[in-house]
Amino acid sequence: MSAGSDRKAYPLRVDAALWDAVERCAAADLRSVNAQVECLLREALKGRGVKLGKPIPRKRGRPPREKT
Repeated sequence: MSAGSDRKAYPLRVDAALWDAVERCAAADLRSVNAQVECLLREALKGRGVKLGKPIPRKRGRPPREKT
């Protein structure tokens, strides 16, 4: 985890068949397994009526070059 990150690390133990199903769903949605788990958790909470703010988009790609 980088300094200042608002994301929490949490070890998760799940049944192998469940993990395989999450991996297949992640591949079908072109997501990482971690992103898929987060998406599934958000959907489940929304289904229970828990209101969450939109996730903060993660910066992707290389940082811009420094001008010299």
